[in-house]
Amino acid sequence: MKTAAAWLLILMLAIAAAIVTIVVVNKNSFGPQEPVHSYFSALRAGDGAKALGLLGARVPDANAAVLDGPGLAKSQAELKDVSIGDPLDAPDNRKSVTVSYTVNDTPRSTEFLLSPGPKHWLFFDSWTIVPSTLPTLNVSVVNANEAMINGVPVNMPDGKNSFSLFYPGVYDAEYRSDLFAAPAVQRTVSNPLDAVPAVALSTGPTTELLSQVDATIRSYLDACAAQSVLMPTNCPMSAATNNRVVSAVKWGIVQYPVITISPYAGTWVLAPLTVQAQVEYDEQNLFTGVTAPVKVVEEFGFTAKLAIDGTTVSVTPVVSY
Repeated sequence: MKTAAAWLLILMLAIAAAIVTIVVVNKNSFGPQEPVHSYFSALRAGDGAKALGLLGARVPDANAAVLDGPGLAKSQAELKDVSIGDPLDAPDNRKSVTVSYTVNDTPRSTEFLLSPGPKHWLFFDSWTIVPSTLPTLNVSVVNANEAMINGVPVNMPDGKNSFSLFYPGVYDAEYRSDLFAAPAVQRTVSNPLDAVPAVALSTGPTTELLSQVDATIRSYLDACAAQSVLMPTNCPMSAATNNRVVSAVKWGIVQYPVITISPYAGTWVLAPLTVQAQVEYDEQNLFTGVTAPVKVVEEFGFTAKLAIDGTTVSVTPVVSY
């Protein structure tokens, strides 16, 4: 009898241990948190196919450039202190799981609703994330037909496009080339129903382009100043006198123009230019015969046409008389 009782006790303990094991395994490996954990792992790995399968989301008619690969993986890089909360009861026998994290030291969260599915091996639960629709980000760029989203080159027909995004994630839109660039604009997407503010990339000239144009204009003005005449040919500077010039005419550039390049009607234009120049010479009064030095500083305005073909830049000064 003692042996039978001992075996019965062992059997009861084994059954209790098995029940506890099933409960623990069911909670940790088959609970509502598991699909959410797997979803975040897929996002970090840049595995868009797996992430979409777990999320079960509808994909809008938009560019899918950052739904997979490095662009998707990068969307998770700035999510810090990610914590998957305990499941809470929700209507219709569902569970709610909230994921907390920070972006740029700002607390944020994303809620996932999960529906129960059939049992696995009679004991283990299954859960699926309630489907939603992926959010979209509208991006425009000035005078360009391409841009980058999370470092991925994307086409921008007519300077605009829409992009499907997984959530949560952080997305940087920017434009860079040798001659023009637009600083990155960041958008954080936490939930599918959030309205994602559109991004307008303000493209402008790079330092390299401004330096090229500035060097061309300076060279042009220096050549004008080298002409020892009162009215240098094809140049904005000019001087006049009613007296006789009795010395060499000497021009000097006091202040070169400030170069400003702006978009206009789908192209790039130079703002009107102003040069400050000094002219020196000796003149003889025609009535008195007295000779006197002349030294005058004056501002002169002109324009220039800017033409860009790929990385080739040409600048053509335009002088009106």
